[in-house]
Amino acid sequence: MLSSVLRSANSHLIRYLAAALLRELAEEEAGPAFSVRFWDGSCTEPRHPPPFTLVLHDPSALRVLFDAPDELTLGECFMRGHIDVEGDLQAAFALAERLMTYQPSATQQAILHRLAACLPEENTEMQGHLGEGDGALHSRERDRAAIAYHYDVSNEFYRLWLDRSMLYSAGYFERTDDTLEAAQLHKLDYLCRKLRLQPGEKLLDIGCGWGGLILHAASHYGVEACGVTVSVRQAELAQERIEAAGMSSRCAVRICDYRDLEGAERYDKICSIGMFEHVGEPMLGSYFEQAWRMLRPGGVFLNSGIAASATYRRPGASFIDEYVFPDGDLVPLYSALQQAERCGFEVRDVEELREHYALTLDRWVEALERHSDEAKRHTGDMTYRIWRLYMAAAARAFRQGRIHLYHTLLSKPEAGECHLPLTRTDWYEDTVQARAA
Repeated sequence: MLSSVLRSANSHLIRYLAAALLRELAEEEAGPAFSVRFWDGSCTEPRHPPPFTLVLHDPSALRVLFDAPDELTLGECFMRGHIDVEGDLQAAFALAERLMTYQPSATQQAILHRLAACLPEENTEMQGHLGEGDGALHSRERDRAAIAYHYDVSNEFYRLWLDRSMLYSAGYFERTDDTLEAAQLHKLDYLCRKLRLQPGEKLLDIGCGWGGLILHAASHYGVEACGVTVSVRQAELAQERIEAAGMSSRCAVRICDYRDLEGAERYDKICSIGMFEHVGEPMLGSYFEQAWRMLRPGGVFLNSGIAASATYRRPGASFIDEYVFPDGDLVPLYSALQQAERCGFEVRDVEELREHYALTLDRWVEALERHSDEAKRHTGDMTYRIWRLYMAAAARAFRQGRIHLYHTLLSKPEAGECHLPLTRTDWYEDTVQARAA
């Protein structure tokens, strides 16, 4: 009887101290207030309806929240289900950022001391998904393992929240209220127009995903398109889609590392959309050299990839690097351009599109949350929670300018001539949507 009373009193003290500290943080935080629901169902209520509720399923999660947390430890706590967010996940990131940077006052230090004495220990050890047994960093073996970890999760899982073309890269929004389907169709057409595709040309798509771009380019622009990917599941579905569309004579997908493209085949145009992030800074020279070798003189290479800010530095370890994109490597734009120019490419156009990626991620998260039960059936609760967290966090990072999305158009001059128009006017005329109308 006495032990039960003591446990009850201890739990009450933990809740009281945690609520007091969170109230102080909320009062200092410039963002909106929030509510907290504890493991026993009790809840703190702010004066106004909160944009989100921080749910604490386990008292040990408080050690993570208040003991010098970083992106990795907070993400792992969310991933394990010890904490959750009901409501606006974007609004909750302001609290997370506050927790990662705040310096406790004397009052807060006293609360933390009392809280630490009451809290149970938590096993925070987590194992990464790639280790020494997967090969050396950015070796072919290890890159295949990294790609398989992310992209071979389940085609059915991705179908739940991607558009019908299953495009896993940023859409192109003409208006902020565009649907995901419309934005992805705009994107496909915009990419083809930037490449200035012509009937009969040969197009290579490095990292073709589920084949959406090569199908669009062959169907609407009359090219012969080849896509390469190291994801077996992506290639299988892409081939099924090509056959269903009756495009087998114009489209092909190969399971192939870009470094292993061989033979005398050369392409008029090359694109790489959303694959660049997996290359790794040490491999940038090899990446651009291979694209240069496969491209005919006078051709262009459109590289679309996420880039790190040249000035922002993340405090602490990266959750996304550990659990979402193993071995992913975001480099500043200048690093990529330098390597491209060293290989002989001429930089013809660079466009920043980070707002478009934020809008795309918003729609992916909304769709994933709508299909949460189905998503968990396909992949399990933990994978669902990882993807929900990473995509919402990425949207915030794009909006804050901590990461960027660049379309970079590179030309392979032929005797000094790039064979390109003097202006970009043709990029914005006579779209597929206009022709269809």
